[in-house]
Amino acid sequence: MLEIVIPLLLLFIIALVKQIPKIGGNIKIALLAAAVSSAIISGLGPLETLLAFIDGIDRLSWVIMLSVFGALYAESQVKLGAMDTTLNSLRALFGNSPKGLIAAVFITLIIAGSFLGDAIAAATVIGFLVINSLHELKVKPEQIGMMILVGASVGSLMPPITQGVFLSASLVGIDPSPVIKLAYVTVAIGGLFAILESFRFVRGKKMPEHLKTTQSIFQILKEKWITLVPLAVLVAIVIANTLFEYNIFTEWALFAAILDPLKEIPIVQGVTFQVVSAIIVAIIVSFIFPSVRKNTKGVFTGGLSKVSQTVQIQLCAGVMVGVFYASGLIEKVALMTEGLSASMVKVGGALSVVVVGMLTGSQTTAQTVNITFLAPILENMNVDPTLIALGASHIAAAGQNMPPVGLTAFVVCGLIGGILSREVDPIKVMILALPNSLYFLIAGLIAWFI
Repeated sequence: MLEIVIPLLLLFIIALVKQIPKIGGNIKIALLAAAVSSAIISGLGPLETLLAFIDGIDRLSWVIMLSVFGALYAESQVKLGAMDTTLNSLRALFGNSPKGLIAAVFITLIIAGSFLGDAIAAATVIGFLVINSLHELKVKPEQIGMMILVGASVGSLMPPITQGVFLSASLVGIDPSPVIKLAYVTVAIGGLFAILESFRFVRGKKMPEHLKTTQSIFQILKEKWITLVPLAVLVAIVIANTLFEYNIFTEWALFAAILDPLKEIPIVQGVTFQVVSAIIVAIIVSFIFPSVRKNTKGVFTGGLSKVSQTVQIQLCAGVMVGVFYASGLIEKVALMTEGLSASMVKVGGALSVVVVGMLTGSQTTAQTVNITFLAPILENMNVDPTLIALGASHIAAAGQNMPPVGLTAFVVCGLIGGILSREVDPIKVMILALPNSLYFLIAGLIAWFI
């Protein structure tokens, strides 16, 4: 019993009790403490523990590689001007109206969030592009914060580059492709709901003349289409696999010759996952352009700095997951819960995910701490693994923006406050985002109860 209780107590106490000197609230320390204590109590030797570390990181390697290369790709697109082209094209497409501007902002945030796989990084990258325009439209700072928060968060869950879904699929131990197909629908509905809900912020307002686009979408694309070439390459590779089941990384001899040997190397094999490989190809294409090559250092330092914390948490999470599997702790927890009712486990598990996500501001942490144990339990209750992964990603996404402690909201408010030189209330931002958070919570619960 102690081999279960002590690691879990250490994990939750260190992660959630911020008053503990030096280590309180430090997610990385909490994950590592749980891993080390589990290894010691279970009697794992040094070599067994080391192999467990490698195995756990290997289990999450595709998620880690997705974060690293997704961030590099997103930074290269900023240097190339692809994000500006995207935003301006969408503004032209939706017309010179306040609602059109809001739709363009949301879709740009969602695209950036998908590229980066991280809500905070997406909010930072795109926030600078849209805050002043929304402020000049007389949108309140807290309302601007809500749009950036929700748009970036929805984006971090949006396929095809969806860190939240890839993580849940990794923790459940399944191929993410079926989950991604369902997520296209559920996440798109969440994004559309957020856009329509935000239209109320500009009801009765007119677009200032200096904010109106003077070019049509065709004129913008005629001038700037070249900045979208890497994006087009990425989309073409992903769509070919998703819709037509044509994977260039297995069908083309050159790619197969490069990637096949890598599949045998633990952790490194994460780069052979199809979406990660597609992103790497798009990065290589981006460096054909002088504007990216001249900023090579900025691409790497800027991209890696934006996901540094996320990747560190993922590495620590991998260490914990590996030890928990090696020590048999996960199986023991599953056996202990066999007598509980399915409804109690599902509702209680969802509540736990939401609470951890709320207190840490991180869907990554919420999933790692909870889904590692919940997934085997739900599988024993005959819940479809695809639906377990879908529900986990959505419930965690809901939790990370719940009031009162969503980390992303505080970052967004700091960004807006710095640009507008005024205080922005993060609690109000999270409350404004609550309807969207509840949507993802309900969608996740439905997936688990089907």
